[in-house]
Amino acid sequence: MGTFILGIIVVIVLIVILLFLSAIRVVQQYERGVIFVLGRLIGAKGPGLFLVPPFISRMIRVDLRIVTLNVPPQEVITRDNVTIKVTAVIYFYVVDPSAAVVNVMNFIQATTQIGQTTLRNVMGQAELDELLSQRNKINRELQTIIDEHTERWGVKVTAVEIKDIELPVTMQRAMAKQAEAEREKRAKIIHAQGELQASAQLAEAAAIIGSQPSTLQLRYLQTLTEIAVEKNSTIIFPLPIDLIQPMLRVMQSHADAATQGQNGDTHTSLPISPVPPR
Repeated sequence: MGTFILGIIVVIVLIVILLFLSAIRVVQQYERGVIFVLGRLIGAKGPGLFLVPPFISRMIRVDLRIVTLNVPPQEVITRDNVTIKVTAVIYFYVVDPSAAVVNVMNFIQATTQIGQTTLRNVMGQAELDELLSQRNKINRELQTIIDEHTERWGVKVTAVEIKDIELPVTMQRAMAKQAEAEREKRAKIIHAQGELQASAQLAEAAAIIGSQPSTLQLRYLQTLTEIAVEKNSTIIFPLPIDLIQPMLRVMQSHADAATQGQNGDTHTSLPISPVPPR
């Protein structure tokens, strides 16, 4: 009889120990345990070690770390009727574990769905050029709208980033042609500005050379030096007109004197015909 009672006591002790061990819960630093007792919310506990009564209570672990959620590619028609595919990334974390468990069935799936619908709505209200040039503005707008919906779920959206925008092939070709035309326009403008600056410098140099005749002679000598360096087989020496102008004047004066002399001799050698008598 004593052995039977002793056996019963041992069994009871083992059951108590097992119940005690099953009531022990360990929650990590980045987790919280949302506890329900008989279906009633008690609250979130953790981190660390604590007891949860078995059979009548239930604990749900909630991760508080930032979740990186990839939004699947969404086909969107922009305001200027261009069909594109957009993918995005949502960064969020749980700030209220109790609300994340009680107010929504699956907060990760719910955040994914609200991210997809918001992405399509916002992208559909913008033009293609705005989507390509103002991504930061679109990202902030997406974050604000999604965060407003997830606030009552105890979820905080920290950032929304548009990862990729896939354009149709025809639109890519049109944009490439537009970019090429823009580059050609800038090149022509830069070339025209260079020509304008060069002409201004040439005009200034011509004014300086015209005011100082010796400058022209130095430039002439410099040109001869540059021609000699090139090792040309035929060299043409350009002579400034002011170097040969005195020689031209002397030659012109001699030519004029010779012309006048010839005219005088012809006039004196003409025979004088006698006047016939009446």
